[in-house]
Amino acid sequence: MLKEILNAPFLIEMIRTEMNMYAHGWDERNGGNISLLLNEEEISEYCNVDKFLRVIPTGFKAPELEGKYFLVTGTGKYFKNVQYFPERDLGIVKLIDEGENAELLWGFSDGGTFTSEFPAHMMSHAERLKVNPSNRVIMHCHPTNLLAMTYVHSLDEKKFTRTLWQMCTECFIVFPDGVNVLPWLLCGTNEIGIATAEKMRTSRLVVWAQHGLYGAGADLDEAFGLIETAEKAAEIYLKIAHLPILNTITDEQMHLLEKRFNIKAREGYLN
Repeated sequence: MLKEILNAPFLIEMIRTEMNMYAHGWDERNGGNISLLLNEEEISEYCNVDKFLRVIPTGFKAPELEGKYFLVTGTGKYFKNVQYFPERDLGIVKLIDEGENAELLWGFSDGGTFTSEFPAHMMSHAERLKVNPSNRVIMHCHPTNLLAMTYVHSLDEKKFTRTLWQMCTECFIVFPDGVNVLPWLLCGTNEIGIATAEKMRTSRLVVWAQHGLYGAGADLDEAFGLIETAEKAAEIYLKIAHLPILNTITDEQMHLLEKRFNIKAREGYLN
């Protein structure tokens, strides 16, 4: 007897996360998307993994992800509505045919499909799993302050990262791997997916200039917290950027943080 899927911890946490992201103002309208890598054991308690509803073409190829399961947001769906219509606005899929197709196991009940950013998500999953096999989440959203920052700050990755690190002690601790940045690219394309995945090799945060942000993590909390921390730093930056800076967090102090928290700054980013 299968358990009620609406009681599945992974589904409850996905809904809570989406509502929290919407409440933060990161995901207006149908902006933003999330994909969560699941294992067969946790899914099989709630749905029949040997029976699928339909097959959905993915528009890309990722042999390394064949046979993997994902809980993913639907295209055109509003985060504010997911708590009321989870079976419509979310879906569980299994990648087949070297990733070129996906079997829909649950969800998208209105005949919909996964987010248009699905290829970008899967490409990023593939790269993050090579770097850290524990990474299970890719999260895309439009954090207001980070987005605003891309209009007034250099998009040089080292400069962008150092500015965020200097805004709050926590930033250096939370993302010592820094932030990568892409110039404006057309969204929903394999081009931006490939570019993002390449950036994911060296950082869990990838800023899309004049658009938003991609974050990766071991679970929904970690990915959310990563984005939340960077967004807080961007907010502080925008509050003080026009003022004379009298104090900052120095490189020497960041080296102290390295020793205290057993972390390592991205190579070449500190003096």
